[in-house]
Amino acid sequence: MEINKDNYYSKEIDRHYFSVSQYKSFLKCEAATMAKLKSDYEEPKSEALLFGSYVHSWLDNTQEQFKEENPDLFSSRGASKGQLKAQYKLADEMIKVLESDPFVMMALDGEKEVIMTGELFGVPWKIRMDVYNPQYGRFADLKTVKDIYEKYWHPDIGYCSFVEAYGYITQMAVYTEIESQNRGGDWLENFIVAVSKQDPPDKAIITVDQVSLNIELEDIQNKMERFKAVKTGIEKPNSCGKCYYCRKNKMITNVLDYRELIG
Repeated sequence: MEINKDNYYSKEIDRHYFSVSQYKSFLKCEAATMAKLKSDYEEPKSEALLFGSYVHSWLDNTQEQFKEENPDLFSSRGASKGQLKAQYKLADEMIKVLESDPFVMMALDGEKEVIMTGELFGVPWKIRMDVYNPQYGRFADLKTVKDIYEKYWHPDIGYCSFVEAYGYITQMAVYTEIESQNRGGDWLENFIVAVSKQDPPDKAIITVDQVSLNIELEDIQNKMERFKAVKTGIEKPNSCGKCYYCRKNKMITNVLDYRELIG
């Protein structure tokens, strides 16, 4: 299927292609993911997602479009008309922190929002790189995070970095492999350009080593047979029982022992 910036996030494209976000969604809750693919459910936008999207709109020069599509984030009257509302003003400070650092701007130099497709583990995948610079052997992704150095909890691995907690190793692994397929060469260097939501904001440029990328690709491969079967309707999706979708559609069928509450 032809894929471009206008239809990249469409349900039709999502039904045909796997993506990192869809893969992570299957990991979280198969039932909610399938409901989204069937257009039976739309995940509510979180404040954190809107916050990050605004910072990204600076990177790809689409801030005016973002303002038009999200007017509730901006003041509509008085001296502050057109400016971000108070709870979002930190986003502008984060952008200034990025713009003021030559090394950061070097890492973010390149073609923006580059779409590629490829095949992994018997299914088509799509990727959308924030910054693509094959001439200098790298691609980059911009991330907004609460605190770059904070320990985050992941139920499978315990306390870890935000890179592990939010599945960014998965993203770097898939992007690295799909880009390599398209270019026909060795893996490029990957950069995660992180900026924190602290006052003042912190920043860092992070990379994931090739050993970790290979391990992650093996882990994805091990899970894909199940997800392929669910997506194609061969297997029934499991419900996590805890996400927004599951809570909204929950019907009690059993009694829990109190020790199950934190299992």
